[in-house]
Amino acid sequence: MINQYPVWKYLLLVLVIIIGGLYALPNLYGEDPAIQISATRGAALDTVTVDQIRDSLSQQDITPKSIVLGEAQIMIRFAGTEVQLKAQDIIRDKLSNDYVVALNLAPSTPQWMRDIQALPMYLGLDLRGGVHFLMQVDMDAAVTQALERYRGDFRTLLREDKIRYLAITREGDVLDGTGVIRLKFRKEQIRTDARRLIKKEFQLLELRNEEDEKYFYLLAAMAHREIIETQKLAVQQNVTTLRNRVNELGVAEPVIQQQGLDRIVVQLPGVQDTARAKEILGATATLEFRMVDEEHSVATAIKGRVPPGTKLYRERNGDPILLMNEVMLTGDYIVDASSGIDSQTGGPKVDISLDSKGGRLFTNATKDNVGKLMSVVFIETKTDRRTINGEVVRTKRKVEEVINVARIRERLGSRFQITGLDSTGEARDLALLLRAGALAAPIDIVEERTVGPSLGQDNIDQGFRSVIIGFALVLVFMVMFYRGFGLVANVALTLNLVFIIAVLSMLQATLTLPGIAGIVLTVGMAVDANVLIFERIREELRAGVSPQSAIDAGYSKAFSTIADANITTLIASVVLFAVGTGPIKGFAITLSIGIITSMFTAIFATRAIVNLMYGGKKIKKLSL
Repeated sequence: MINQYPVWKYLLLVLVIIIGGLYALPNLYGEDPAIQISATRGAALDTVTVDQIRDSLSQQDITPKSIVLGEAQIMIRFAGTEVQLKAQDIIRDKLSNDYVVALNLAPSTPQWMRDIQALPMYLGLDLRGGVHFLMQVDMDAAVTQALERYRGDFRTLLREDKIRYLAITREGDVLDGTGVIRLKFRKEQIRTDARRLIKKEFQLLELRNEEDEKYFYLLAAMAHREIIETQKLAVQQNVTTLRNRVNELGVAEPVIQQQGLDRIVVQLPGVQDTARAKEILGATATLEFRMVDEEHSVATAIKGRVPPGTKLYRERNGDPILLMNEVMLTGDYIVDASSGIDSQTGGPKVDISLDSKGGRLFTNATKDNVGKLMSVVFIETKTDRRTINGEVVRTKRKVEEVINVARIRERLGSRFQITGLDSTGEARDLALLLRAGALAAPIDIVEERTVGPSLGQDNIDQGFRSVIIGFALVLVFMVMFYRGFGLVANVALTLNLVFIIAVLSMLQATLTLPGIAGIVLTVGMAVDANVLIFERIREELRAGVSPQSAIDAGYSKAFSTIADANITTLIASVVLFAVGTGPIKGFAITLSIGIITSMFTAIFATRAIVNLMYGGKKIKKLSL
């Protein structure tokens, strides 16, 4: 019999509605102003720390809504933003510099929802407030630095092989094809020997000969493929470096992504202080490899009697360690680092790659120290801000921590491993630090803007109002023109809105103001399919077809038209996502999700409701 669904289709619809409603529900609970505290350099996060924070807040008559101690952070919730800001200053003064105290907006979703990953959507910068930077990577400088490293490598290589040269200079611009390293020789045979040696060590370089009346020249240029790879690597390393630094800031849901070939977008929701964000993003960081002093007593050094030629450091867990003053190698020579599993021991490892000059330096430094302990020291210059007597005081401090200690098993060269790590997570973190200790190329801030939290709330209110008004007008229109069938379409439209929110929440997508525009547009477009179906049913009724047959024909014959219209719109949204920037991508995402969910609700859901109303019955007239 026509216009009847099997039971499994109704069960499927009910299941989808339950899941959609469950994952859309967390967005109704809102967020609490919160302070997120995380530890660095081995500082403890325990009940003692929680008690200290609670006591310091109570002394200032501040009562938080809750204080929750997690595995890697302490989350403190407050009733309002004014109390949150006041509490931040109090907590910063109470805790040491080993803790990161960051403002946050914590979802107030019940725990049982969080346990099944039913979380609210993230809010973009234009809705939550924060700072936005558009940074441009100096691609010319990235390639020029690579070419400059080659010049130093050539000088070291030729001196070690006792090949006499008159001069090594860098000329021209790499990006326009004129950038070269020019080596000047007195005799042709010397140039031939130098060319053979350089070709053996640097196979990717393009070499050519030149001469004049007195001298012989060897010109070395980077191949186009190497230039492109150097530029890509510089941008990728800068993205990794900035992400590492933003993590130190403790910002919730930061956006750090490459835009185009040479630009990086950094969005820090919830951060209102542009100067503070610049300080974090522009921080300097370096690495040093030092030998461990295994002869002298660490306990004696702690008491103040540090042996000559050594210095007392702290490991990440807080344990003291005595290191030699002489620096074996700095992180400037590291070109790549990746984590993995050691095939011999099965434990985590980090593979390090140095440039040729760094490889020679490291070989000479480790050949006489086989069997001894070597350390990796991470050094970073930070700027702390304190409010003293109403004035912001900035102080710089140098942070030095030993991130790894390992025993040298053999003489090391350009490629070596660091083992003895506790976990694969630590190996990944170490590889990240080695790769992202410093920016690979200079960056300039070409766009900067700050969105206040009040403006973000206004955007939320106006966006919500636009959705409600558009939604209500469509509901009234459908009831006026299609009566009972219009009510069915309104139910589908409501489900469509719930499904859009649910999918965005499941994907943990970031909702922006253009995203809300996409939802408003989808609300208007979602009933297009129902209009096509209902008008087709009317045409069938005018042609004298029975109501049951008209319903079946309306859904079946209108399907191809509905599919064509929605697929073309979906193609347009995919193109917008592929070539657009952040705001355009947000619009494209919500529009694409809305198209897919509206197809489901307008065809499958409404047909199920209509089948329940009219299927298997003898009817003479439809409420259309």
